[in-house]
Amino acid sequence: MARLPDAFIDELLARSDIVEVVGSRVPLKRKGKEYEARCPFHDERSPSFYVSPTKQFYHCFGCGAHGTAISFLMNYDRLEFLDAVDELAKRAGMEVPRDPNPRSAQQADDSRDLYAAVEAANRFFIKQLEGSDKARAYLDGRGVDASVRAQFQIGYAPDGYSALKDALGKDERRLKLLERAGLFSRNDRGHVYDKFRDRVMFPIFDRRGRVIAFGGRVMAKDDGPKYLNSPETALFHKGRELYGLWQVRQANQKIERLVVVEGYMDVVSLFQYGVPQAVATLGTATTPDHAELLFRNAPDVYFCFDGDAAGRKAAWKALESVIPRMKDGRQAFFLFLPDGEDPDTIVRKEGADAFNARLAQATPLSQFFFDQLSSDINLATLDGRARLAERAKPLLAQIPDGAFGDLMRQQLGQLTGVGGTSSANANFVPAPPRTPARPPAQGDGAQKRSLVRAAVALLLQQPALAQALDGHHFAGLRQPGVELLIEMLGIIDARPDISTGALIAHFEGRQEQQWLNTLATQTLPGDVDSWRQELQDAVAQLEKQLLLQRLEELQAKARGQGLDDTDKYELRELLKVRATLR
Repeated sequence: MARLPDAFIDELLARSDIVEVVGSRVPLKRKGKEYEARCPFHDERSPSFYVSPTKQFYHCFGCGAHGTAISFLMNYDRLEFLDAVDELAKRAGMEVPRDPNPRSAQQADDSRDLYAAVEAANRFFIKQLEGSDKARAYLDGRGVDASVRAQFQIGYAPDGYSALKDALGKDERRLKLLERAGLFSRNDRGHVYDKFRDRVMFPIFDRRGRVIAFGGRVMAKDDGPKYLNSPETALFHKGRELYGLWQVRQANQKIERLVVVEGYMDVVSLFQYGVPQAVATLGTATTPDHAELLFRNAPDVYFCFDGDAAGRKAAWKALESVIPRMKDGRQAFFLFLPDGEDPDTIVRKEGADAFNARLAQATPLSQFFFDQLSSDINLATLDGRARLAERAKPLLAQIPDGAFGDLMRQQLGQLTGVGGTSSANANFVPAPPRTPARPPAQGDGAQKRSLVRAAVALLLQQPALAQALDGHHFAGLRQPGVELLIEMLGIIDARPDISTGALIAHFEGRQEQQWLNTLATQTLPGDVDSWRQELQDAVAQLEKQLLLQRLEELQAKARGQGLDDTDKYELRELLKVRATLR
């Protein structure tokens, strides 16, 4: 599918009642013109979650969650963007535009054929498990009962080199599909044979519940590598998928936490013994994509590793992927297991309560961070404290703005004596560079800044107000927020029906977004007519300020190197215009 047109998204959001979408999942209570509820994205006792039907926008004053009906479905129902769009389009009776490109249509058909081939292999493996005493005895010995086998669709790949090939690869087209799906191997002589042989098979599901790959486990220690995974294919990218996530979503109405383990059997055993929030990375270290996927599904993430050097190295790799995503309201913990133990053995020996007790004692990210960085440092010396500060500085700079980042910098200050408060640490740990389009500082009394702020707030109240402007001519005005305001006016000009929520979504991930969210939640006094006039007045004043700015530049130039004929003409004309403004 091609990128969806902005006009379609705007119309979809305009025809979708965000109150209805949110209210069908979260109990809403009317409060004035808006609705409120306890936030579904973090625990709270009193309501701080606000939904505006006029702005088609939601915002939580507690955790900062915000967005449109699309982003709500993505976060609450844990849907991908296109799936959320499809869901809203069905409710609104709209047809999602499809790419008319014949090549794209062919690629879509090809993907469907690949999914079908992988699903056929999955059914084959499940059927083979039914007839294998050896594989069923192995699962019995691991305590995996029939219901959990069905839940994870566990199967068995028979011994021999052509069982799957003989069963499903009888025609050339199906044979090629199965090979492209990573189910066959090919030797130096070009001979094709089954990749998975005499292994218990664990299908890997994508976020829509489709089988995309497999992991195969040996049943005896000396039968080759313990786990064999599907290779990367058009359907499967191991750095973006988590084994067990589909089952976690099906088993939990609300996911409070995710427990990240290393093996397929770890996930299955935790489910079997009463811990249905386990997922596993697929033979790879935790990636940034994994971290984003984890936090999209749960506010608390527990990484469970062996306590040896390799386990701690894997934990640090996970921390490096997680720390740039540690927004307020998110938590990460690290649980290190005793030597020779893994989640599978621990939960089978001790049970769910004991495993949960271990999780309750897990090391918070903040403690692991400073313990690990200072493990070979003598903090009693000045040089040691300086080394810790130097190591921590680039990592702390990656933490998103918020209380967690401030507290981490404060903790560094307490350990090293460098910048004990967040304001002092701001000079020590550099914040991300501010863009030229940064918003004006809140609370600044200068009229030049308040004009920009007022114009932005009015546009967020009702973007359609911009249609009353007869153009705008203040580009080049050197004031904070001007470029942001011009960008907003350009978006609205191109998309006249855009809602507040969709307008803010344009700035997703940018520095200005939080400021826009805050302004959007405000209720301005007056009505549409007074807002329209106020916006026109603000723009006129900004245009006047640009004129005065240019006058000052020319007058300064006249006092310095002097003016050429063109400059002199421009200066005379500007003086005439200024005289009419008085």
